[in-house]
Amino acid sequence: YEGQLNEGDDYSDLKRTVCINILNFKYLNNDRFHNAYRLKEIEVNEELTDVLEIHFIEIPKLKDNSDERDMLVAWTEFLKNPESEKVRALEMSVKEIREAKNELIKISCDEKQRALYELRAKALKDETSALNKAKREGKEEGLKEGKEKGIKEGEKIKSLEIAKNLLDVLDDETIALKTGLTVDEINQLRK
Repeated sequence: YEGQLNEGDDYSDLKRTVCINILNFKYLNNDRFHNAYRLKEIEVNEELTDVLEIHFIEIPKLKDNSDERDMLVAWTEFLKNPESEKVRALEMSVKEIREAKNELIKISCDEKQRALYELRAKALKDETSALNKAKREGKEEGLKEGKEKGIKEGEKIKSLEIAKNLLDVLDDETIALKTGLTVDEINQLRK
């Protein structure tokens, strides 16, 4: 955004910038598939400027009964599944979608382009798979560590209980030897 300016240039020379994020996952905590943001003052909700705008289009949130006459819905349907019945119907009535579909077919027929696409798709799948695997392993390791910690704490509590029962009949060193506790811990129990 600010890369448009050189040193000494006036901020009013900035051109309007629109950032469009097309996501194939749910990101924002609402049910709308399209959300747009601008810079606003927090308390009075006054817009600072319209020169910076950020859009999020979350494909999984697009409803099946959405109105395909809305061009944003139509394009999102195309991105969601260019082979769907909805897109086939849209091709008949929307010239730009028909052209995009033809371009997609051309790219798909070009072996070099298709190979690049497949490599990128594989890299994305591999990355997602690696992240999911790391999450699973992290959870498993956390559960294992938690279980081990719980067992150790349980053993410690059991040793303390046994030591309490032996305080009247044995000396501290013998209790420490039999329970695995330290002499200092036995002394603490006597207090």
